[in-house]
Amino acid sequence: MKTVKHKILILSGKGGVGKSTFSAHLAHGLAEDENTQVALLDIDICGPSIPKIMGLEGEQVHQSGSGWSPVYVEDNLGVMSVGFLLSSPDDAVIWRGPKKNGMIKQFLRDVDWGDVDYLLVDTPPGTSDEHLSVVQYLAATHIDGAVIVTTPQEVSLQDVRKEINFCHKVKLPVVGVVENMSGFVCPRCKKESQIFPPTTGGAEAMCRDLKVPLLGKVPLDPHIGKSCDKGQSFFIEAPDSPATLAYRSIIQKIQEFCSPRQSKEESLSSS
Repeated sequence: MKTVKHKILILSGKGGVGKSTFSAHLAHGLAEDENTQVALLDIDICGPSIPKIMGLEGEQVHQSGSGWSPVYVEDNLGVMSVGFLLSSPDDAVIWRGPKKNGMIKQFLRDVDWGDVDYLLVDTPPGTSDEHLSVVQYLAATHIDGAVIVTTPQEVSLQDVRKEINFCHKVKLPVVGVVENMSGFVCPRCKKESQIFPPTTGGAEAMCRDLKVPLLGKVPLDPHIGKSCDKGQSFFIEAPDSPATLAYRSIIQKIQEFCSPRQSKEESLSSS
């Protein structure tokens, strides 16, 4: 992990909020700069969806003298997932906690990422074994923070509050919250509808109450689901979509969050 500059966990208290979709597009967005090396690690052991979303289904991990080689989407975007170790995408992974933890440790220790600017870790929903393990294993190497994904309705926010509480308890900085599926703009009439009404004020009110940053709101766009099913970047499919603009704004804020630490490290190394 010494060759990895920034480590960001993508968390969500609730399943189905689009966390893996956000992780994949955060990786795509950061990798648009050819000089930025990006790694995406999928530690959702029982439900690895990153291979499908990144267009890497059927790919396998190769062993080299320096460890496991990631599967590359682009020259500067590498991916690792337990999905690459399964004989079929329909195979169930039925493991208890210790075996999951061992797999995560192996991903962090044995994958030859090379020099990486951003390591993005896509986690399963909740606050259980996988989350504790990755925080514990990466503690000595410093984690920049966690991006927490939610949807506007209270049933999702309820679990996200627990996730933020988890971050505070394990001393994991919160980069900010992303409200996904935040409204739907009709492509014909341009009228906005609230598919998931924010009955308690949505992520904005929650962030204000808990004093954590709101990174942005990503509206629903049918192109996002289609792009994920095809394993393509949504930014290429719909460059002018309001969702694309929201993603780009969020990505810029995450880069700004990480940049002060990078500047500090560079000044220390030069001195």
